[in-house]
Parts: sequence; structure tokens; C-alpha cells
Amino acid sequence: MTSPDQSPQKQSQLARRLPLLIIIIVAVLGAIFLRDYISFEALAENRETLLAFRDSNYLLTVLGFIAAYIVIVAFSLPGATIATLTGGFLFATFPGFLFNVTGATIGATAIFLAARWGFGEKLAAKIEGAEGITKTIKDGIDENQWSMLFLIRLIPAVPFFLANLIPSFLEVPLHRFVISTFFGIIPGAVVYTSVGAGLGAVFANGETPNLGIIFEPAILAPILGLCALAALPIIIKAIRGKKGL
Repeated sequence: MTSPDQSPQKQSQLARRLPLLIIIIVAVLGAIFLRDYISFEALAENRETLLAFRDSNYLLTVLGFIAAYIVIVAFSLPGATIATLTGGFLFATFPGFLFNVTGATIGATAIFLAARWGFGEKLAAKIEGAEGITKTIKDGIDENQWSMLFLIRLIPAVPFFLANLIPSFLEVPLHRFVISTFFGIIPGAVVYTSVGAGLGAVFANGETPNLGIIFEPAILAPILGLCALAALPIIIKAIRGKKGL
């Protein structure tokens, strides 16, 4: 027999999961319908209009740009890289990268909170028994939260969406997530924002930007150095554990 408390309980669970479900639905719809609107070609076609609007309404452009970046990241819409390039194109490397990092951090925090609020307990149990990259990140966060949080932000191979979700299920404090996200994505943001700052010449020559620049030795080596620095406490702890210290 159905308990009278089950219906309100189900409604409460649905209400808690609603924010993340909305994010997922919008992400799917965005991938289908917005791909052509948030693209390098769209930026090239509208560059003069954007520059003219920025020159006439600088503060409004900054606020609008950050808001748009938050929406793109929070709903996992296509075009985060294009948005980062746009930040450099409109505002130069500095302060453009600060606007990019601010928008990305707020958007990532929205996903973090939605996931924690809606699915935290059940998915935490599933992640506990997970394998592969999810288990590696989970074990690393359990051992040394600060180091692992910075590491998953610095390594280009870790998907941004995954780096937002996993910490939300592992009892990572909100302030640690926000701080590690903001500072951890700065190196990559500076690289792509600087590429965006040079788009004027790229447009003039009818070319496309080199988005693989982050994997060039001169750029990748310092980022890998930061990764090694972030991983150092984890490595030291592992070595001490093996020696029984």
C-alpha cells in the first residue's frame, strides 16, 4: 500500500533535480540549434557591429558578455572557446581574460550547485564504486582536495563539464571549488584570450585562429609545470605512504 508521504517525497526529489534537468535539456537543445550561432564564422561576420557597440556602451558590453559566458558554461552550450576568443577580441588579453574567467567560474559554480542539490547523495554512492578517470579524480580529491582540484583544471584533457560535476558529489566545500576553478583556469584562459586579442589580423587575412596553440611546446610546457606543482603534494603523500612514514 502506498504511503501518503511518498507523493510529497517524490515531488521534493523532482524539485531538487529540476535545476540540473533543465541544464541537461538546454544543453541538448543548444547543441542542436545554437552551433551555427556561436561560432567563429558568426564572430567574423558580426565583428564590426560588436566593436561599435563596445565603443558606445563599454560597461554594458562587459556585463552582457559576462552574462552570456555564464549562460554558455552553466548550460554547457557549444561555443565556450569562441566566447573566450570573443573576450580577447573585444577587451584585449587584459582585462579580457578576467572577464572570461569570471563568467566561466560563475557558470561552473551553477552546475556544481545544481548537481549537488539534485543528485549528490545517490551519485556520490555510484562514484564511490566507479572506475577509470572518474575513480582517479575521486581518489585524488579524497586524498588532497586542493591539489587535485587545481590539477583537473590545469590539465587540458579533463573535460570542463566533468571537472564541474565530480567535485559536487564528493563533499568538496563550495569555497574550495570556486577558488580552484577561478585560479586553475587562468593559464588556459590567458592563452585563448591572447589568441582572441589577435583576431583583428586574422580576420584581415581571411584566416582562422590556431586553437591548437595550447598544445605547442612553448605554451604547454609551463602549464605542465603548473600541473606538476599541483600534483607535488599528492606525490609526496603517496611516497610517504609507501615508506610508512
